[in-house]
Amino acid sequence: MRNVTWKEHKKELLKDKRLKEELKKLEPEFELAKLIIEARIKKGLTQDKLAKKAKTNQVVVSRLENATANPSLELVERIAKALDKEVKIKFVTKT
Repeated sequence: MRNVTWKEHKKELLKDKRLKEELKKLEPEFELAKLIIEARIKKGLTQDKLAKKAKTNQVVVSRLENATANPSLELVERIAKALDKEVKIKFVTKT
């Protein structure tokens, strides 16, 4: 039995159209999580320190970073402000 890389496994999984569609729906959550993690690490903040700056708690930041939260725009703006960032939202044509 040969070892399968993640890239190979993912390619095989994405042959399933329903799975591919569901993953596509989750892209915004994963993108938000990625942006928060990258900005937090770049600023040298722990989840707890970021939470305090954003007037929330560490569990909320963890859920955002794990893409398991459905945050309000107001929370996203507070997180962005705590990271010295601003939120920009745009509509794009579906692909």
